[in-house]
Amino acid sequence: MHRILLLGAGKIGRAIAKLLADSGDYAITVGDLAAPALARLAHIPRVTTRVVDVADPVALAAAAAGHDSVISACSYGVNPGIARAALAAGASYFDLTEDVATTRIVRDLATQARPGQIFMPQCGLAPGFINIAGHHLTVGFERLDQVKLRVGALPQFPVGELKYNLTWSTDGLINEYCNPCEVVHEGEKREVLALEGLEHFSIDGVDYEAFNTSGGLGTVWETLAGRVRALDYKTVRYRGHRDLVHFLIDELQLRNRRDLLKELLERAVPITLQDVVLVFITVTGWKNGVLTQVTDARKIYAAELFGEPWSAIQITTASGICAVVDLHRLGRLPESGFVRQEQVDLPRFLSNRFGANYSAHAHGVGELPMWNPPL
Repeated sequence: MHRILLLGAGKIGRAIAKLLADSGDYAITVGDLAAPALARLAHIPRVTTRVVDVADPVALAAAAAGHDSVISACSYGVNPGIARAALAAGASYFDLTEDVATTRIVRDLATQARPGQIFMPQCGLAPGFINIAGHHLTVGFERLDQVKLRVGALPQFPVGELKYNLTWSTDGLINEYCNPCEVVHEGEKREVLALEGLEHFSIDGVDYEAFNTSGGLGTVWETLAGRVRALDYKTVRYRGHRDLVHFLIDELQLRNRRDLLKELLERAVPITLQDVVLVFITVTGWKNGVLTQVTDARKIYAAELFGEPWSAIQITTASGICAVVDLHRLGRLPESGFVRQEQVDLPRFLSNRFGANYSAHAHGVGELPMWNPPL
C-alpha cells in the first residue's frame, strides 16, 4: 500500500484524502496544525491524522519519514520547506501551487532526487489539467501559431457587482491577480502585467471576460519553446469583474497590502459550493498545410460525492492531483526528477479513476474527441 503524507486539511485537502482513501490503495496520514480540521477526517478508513506545524522543519522531517509520497494542499508559501522534507525522506512530492517562484525552488530540489523519486508541482486545475489538455491539443500540428488557455472557477448563480464567490485559496487568488504573468509573444517568452489583456467571449449564451493572471501557464511555455508564435493563459470571469479588481488592487493600491485585501475579500465575499469550472482551450496552426483551429470547451459542475456536496473546484483540483499521484504509483510517469504537467498523457489521465471526474461531472459545450485529435 502506497503511504501518503498529506499536509493541509482544508477543503481541498479533505477532498484529496477522501478520494485516495476510498480507492483502497493508499494509507494516508493527514497533517495540519488545526485539530478541528483533522477531527473531520479521523473517521475515514485508511486515514490517520497528526498535528504538524508545516513551518517547522523538524516537525516536517519527522512527519515525512516512512512515506512514499508527500502531497501539499497548503498555501504556496510553505511549499519549499515541505519539498525539502520530502527530498530528505526520499519521498516523491506533489503540490497545487500556481506560484512561479515556488515552482522554481521545487525544480532546483528535483535535481537531487533519488531514483524513483519525482517532484511534480502545479498538479491542480490551472496549472495542472489545463496544461495537460492544452498540450494534447497541439498534437498533430506541423506548425503552431497560437495556443490560448482559459480557465474560470465561477459561481453558478452570480450576485453582486463582483459576480464572484470565493471557491478556493484567497492567498492564491490574490497572488494570481498581483504577480507578473508569463506569455510567449512572437516566439519569445515575456512577462506581462496581471489584469491586462482583457478579452470577451460567449459560451452557451453567457458572456464572459478573460484577462492575464499569474501562474496558470505552468511550464508549457518551455515545452512549446520554438514551436509556437503566441501562447498565454487567462482567467475567466463574468463581465465586469476585472474592472472592480483593478480598482481594488491598483487604484486603492491594495497590491502592496495583501493582508488587508485578503481580510476585505473574506469578510465581504461569501464562499459557495454551487460553482462551475469553465475550461476553454483554443489551438491554431497548420495541419496538412492548412491553417486550422481546434477548440475544447467544457464545464464541470458541483456534484454530490461520498454523500456530501462537493464544489466543482474541489472535484477538479483534488481529482487532478490524485490522478497524477496514482499514475506515479502505477509507474506511468517519468521515474525520477522534475515532472511537468504536459508530460502526462491526456487519454491516460482521463481514463484514470480520479481523472475520470473531469468527464463524469462535465457538460461538454464544444468538446473535442480528445482521445484522437483530428488531423
